[in-house]
Formats: sequence, C-alpha cells, structure tokens
Amino acid sequence: MIAQALIRGWGDLLRPRVFRVVLLGVLLTLVLLVVLQTGVFWVIRWVAPDHFSLPWIGQIPVGAALSWGSLLLLPVMAFFLMAPVAAAFSGLFAEQVAVVVEETHYPDAKGLPLDFWDGLLEAAAVTGLVLLIALVTLIATPFLGPLAPVLFYGANGWLLGREFFAMAARRHLTPEAAGALRQRLSAQTLGLGVLIALLLSVPVLNILIPTLAAASFTHLYHLSQRGGRDRRG
Repeated sequence: MIAQALIRGWGDLLRPRVFRVVLLGVLLTLVLLVVLQTGVFWVIRWVAPDHFSLPWIGQIPVGAALSWGSLLLLPVMAFFLMAPVAAAFSGLFAEQVAVVVEETHYPDAKGLPLDFWDGLLEAAAVTGLVLLIALVTLIATPFLGPLAPVLFYGANGWLLGREFFAMAARRHLTPEAAGALRQRLSAQTLGLGVLIALLLSVPVLNILIPTLAAASFTHLYHLSQRGGRDRRG
C-alpha cells in the first residue's frame, strides 16, 4: 500500500494544477533559503571584526572572509530545513493537492474542505517540532555517530507521516476518527513518512517532495479506507 500510494503520488505531480503547486513550492523554498542565508551573511558582517592583528604578521582581514565563507552553510541549511519546510508547506498546499487527487482518482469519495487556519496552526506546531528534531540531531551527531541518521529520519518520518495523513483523513472523518485511523495505520504512515524524509535529503529533488507527500498521503487514506463510518458531515 505504501509503494502504491507513492507511485500514484509521483504520477500526479505532472498534472497541471498540481505542477503549479510544485512551482510555487520551489519558489518559496528558494526564497526561504536565500533569506536565511542573507541573514546569516549580514549577522556575521555585523558581529565579526573587520580584521585582527598578529605579532610580526600584522593585520589579517577576517570579517569579509567569514561572511562570504558562510555561503558554505547553504547546503547544510537546505539539508536540515527541508523537513520543516515540508511541514510548513503541508498546511498551505495539502488542501489544493488533495482536491486534485480526489477529483481525478476518487470522484465519488471527495472530502470536505478543512478550515485554513486550523491546518496552518497545526502545521506550524509540527514545523517547530521538526526544527527541534533537526537541532537535537545536529547537536547529538558527534555522540550518536552512525545512529544519528536513524534518529533524524525516524523522528521526521513519524512527524511528517502524522501531519500529512491527518490532513488527508480529516477531509473525510471527524478528528477523533481520523486519529483512530492513523493509529491503526501507524506502520504505513511511519513507513511512507520515512520515505518522504529520505527523499527530502536528495538535492534538487527535495523541492518536489512536499507536494508529493500531500498527494501520496491522500492516496494512502483512500487505499486504506473501508466504509464510511464517522465521516464528516
């Protein structure tokens, strides 16, 4: 079921209405990373001294070297921030992607729209947790060694699976029923979430993954659903 949902999600990426969401996600991702990198650049320029002096050597310029050297942080920030960006984008784009997926594949089982602010607040909370996981993993990496990726991908997979599946299920079910279904499908949501977290680590490809996640978890919900009990009305 996990593979089927992911494959169907990939197929939906080329649909015009979904591809527009992909392009918007690419634009927002690039803007976010550029803004963060620019902030780091100017903070270093502001804090670091322009130069310092060494005996017998004289003045050594450091401010410009450190600020331009901060550009090397960009791929590191991209790696650790892609998961929280995905969580944030889920609150913005999951609804649009779910509508297209259901109209195309499940026209007789279309859900009801979610409240935008509820989804956004939930996504913001998950984004904060994913950022915390990224920070903890970064700090703990020297101590955990080869176990650090297990923590990073396992925790992010659980959080992303929980968030995306909840958004897909709550279009059809009451919050209580959506939570119960997620519990019953914990292995599937975790498995698909870990795959999404792994794909977020692939450079360039990772900018497509938030939209892929929204489509794939919509498919996972419909593939798993049996009957219409506790549906939203």
